[in-house]
Amino acid sequence: MKKTLKQTDLKIYQALQGEIKRQKEGLELIASENYVSKAVLEVLGSVFTNKYSEGYPGRRYYGGQEFTDKIEKLAIKRAKKLFQAQYVNVQPLSGAPANMIAYSAVLEPGDKILGMDLSHGGHLTHGHPATLASKIYNFISYKTEENGEINYDKLEKLALKEKPKLMLAGFSSYTRQIKYRRFTQIAKKIKAISMIDIAHIAGLIAGKAVSNPVPYFDIVTTTTHKTLRGPRGGMILAKKRFAQAIDKATFPGFQGGPHMNNIAAKAVAFQEALSPSFRKYTQQILKNAKTLEQELKRKGFKIIFQKTENHMLLVDVYNSKKITGKQAEDTLDKIGITVNKNIIPNDLRSSLDPSGIRLGVPAITTRGMREKEVKKIANWINIALENYKDKEKLNSLKKEVIKLCRKFPLPS
Repeated sequence: MKKTLKQTDLKIYQALQGEIKRQKEGLELIASENYVSKAVLEVLGSVFTNKYSEGYPGRRYYGGQEFTDKIEKLAIKRAKKLFQAQYVNVQPLSGAPANMIAYSAVLEPGDKILGMDLSHGGHLTHGHPATLASKIYNFISYKTEENGEINYDKLEKLALKEKPKLMLAGFSSYTRQIKYRRFTQIAKKIKAISMIDIAHIAGLIAGKAVSNPVPYFDIVTTTTHKTLRGPRGGMILAKKRFAQAIDKATFPGFQGGPHMNNIAAKAVAFQEALSPSFRKYTQQILKNAKTLEQELKRKGFKIIFQKTENHMLLVDVYNSKKITGKQAEDTLDKIGITVNKNIIPNDLRSSLDPSGIRLGVPAITTRGMREKEVKKIANWINIALENYKDKEKLNSLKKEVIKLCRKFPLPS
């Protein structure tokens, strides 16, 4: 007789049920998180997890690849259509590996990379000293201006001075759009390879809510979750001339066998992203993010980079509400709103207890929430952070959060 998970491993079963309840009854405002469809979950937990598929379709090192070849080819075909890409590799296990693979495909140890400063919105893999990438490559950082924008004239001067081999665009907490043409023109001027990390905005690009950088850049890396609403994973898109180098850098350079259950789930998510409903979803993300920005501004919150032009906000809670980023994260957790603490440009506080929090609306938009609900959420955030020591008030807010979540169930 087959045993259920509950019978096989009660502790894991209990943790799973707890997480299901947390997701159902809480508001997910972490900008890098989302909810996948039941179809994506179904194939993610499928028998494809049993199969080793080192190599590429038609060029595997193991037998029995008839169906794995089919799903990988489908994933590539759909990704190419979504992003108008010449070449796609769907094997990277996540975003950080995708970046490391891309670097190693075109650079030698010690080569210089010009990327966005972490405190101004860049990602850890864009040059943070604690990462492996920074131990291999020489990173130079650029920053944003007081008005929240990138000064491309300054960027050009820095590029001309430093002459990096690779110029890197993209971000983890930057809320404005990048001028793709201008950025790549600078790279061409110094004969550098241009690369952009679109992990956060890949879904917005696929849904045509924001413009597509793929035609402009030599190499594009991304995750397949976040706004793209697929399984946790990575992907690399590039011009054809980089295809062989990236394939080799992926396998055998950086990874062994790809996770075929994950690639199958990516293919399903890409098909979903090609639908008209996905376009409507990404347009609503922008509306919800703008509404959250406007409501928080009205309540006295300082919005970093002055505004949002994508799915997220970076908010200075320390200088606007006299509460630290960690205190804000912990307080909102108590009422069922999940956010993450985040450093802000030139933050004087530590990364473990910074001045800011990062907020994102993809997950609540997936649940069907619109501007009306976002206004309520902004109000609850304000009340909670202004009364973070008031247990009674926080308990009352939690009940309101649960009530709203029950009106907007998780994807079925």
